[in-house]
Amino acid sequence: MDAESTPDRLFTVAFVPGVTLAKWSKVWAERRPDLPLGFAPTQEEDQVRVLHAGTAEVSFVRLPIDDDGLSVIPLYRETPVVMLPKEHELSQAESVSVADLAGEHLLQEPESVPEWRDVADEIREGTRRSLPSIRTGDDAAELVAAGVGILIVPQSVARLYARKDVVAIQVTDVAESQIALTWLEENTTADVEEFIGVVRGRTARSSRAPQEEPEKAPAKERKPKPKEKAKPFTPRPHRAPKKLGKGRNRGRGRS
Repeated sequence: MDAESTPDRLFTVAFVPGVTLAKWSKVWAERRPDLPLGFAPTQEEDQVRVLHAGTAEVSFVRLPIDDDGLSVIPLYRETPVVMLPKEHELSQAESVSVADLAGEHLLQEPESVPEWRDVADEIREGTRRSLPSIRTGDDAAELVAAGVGILIVPQSVARLYARKDVVAIQVTDVAESQIALTWLEENTTADVEEFIGVVRGRTARSSRAPQEEPEKAPAKERKPKPKEKAKPFTPRPHRAPKKLGKGRNRGRGRS
């Protein structure tokens, strides 16, 4: 893209590994062709920092986070899995528990998976060795494939770094992680509000931003009701005179 076709500004979205933005990006492009999205892949240690640094307007984060000064909308939960070499004795299992993994070497800080830490042999025995240099998720997956250790991560992360020589199996007793959308409270702009609407599935006409009230249609002029026509007078049927009785009036007028 040459300099002439470069947009004047972007709406930058940060996201941690495992988050897929394709669906939301498509909807945004249809609604806001005037404001293209920019993308800032981040690691979890930087997922909030990018907001405070002004690098991104919004960030898809993996909870928990320090939410001071942030607005946070939880979106969905993630299933935890263990990444094992394909030849591992547990590679054919449908699911495992942390007790099944107690004798393994975790290629993460133990605090990141407290359920494993509490049962791990190398923690209890004090034999845990230092972690090797791991710069990327691909590096970590390569170490798993080589049999150096295991990873316990959200399923979306395992899919991102999937390899033919590595399997991912659900861990039943590790807490689920959660993805959330967050932004600076003081940076709740109309563009941010619109992006929130896209993520939450609102239609183009729906928005959290204040809208002008539609003009009311002028009140219809009430036409006076036509006066009811007077009904024509209908005389009552003539009643026959009462017959005189046999009393005092009989024979009046005779001589």
